[in-house]
Amino acid sequence: MEVKKKLKVKNELGLHARSAAMIVELAKKHNAKLYFKKGEQIIEGDSILSLLTLACPKGTELEVKAVGEDAQMLIDELTALFERGFGEL
Repeated sequence: MEVKKKLKVKNELGLHARSAAMIVELAKKHNAKLYFKKGEQIIEGDSILSLLTLACPKGTELEVKAVGEDAQMLIDELTALFERGFGEL
């Protein structure tokens, strides 16, 4: 299964080390691969350093894709994480 969605960074600090760590932790809980796309840059969502290379301040729109049997669940939980602003709102 493959699921795609666009998400917007809502927290003031943007995508930083703590929020990237939360994404990686979430991705590891599911049987699916997670990918992020910003412009032409595509990275896997299982590495904090890869996520930080995207340089995503508040307001950045990202395309996310999950591939695997838990893809929908992963995208749903990731969406909730972004909506909560990684607990910073």
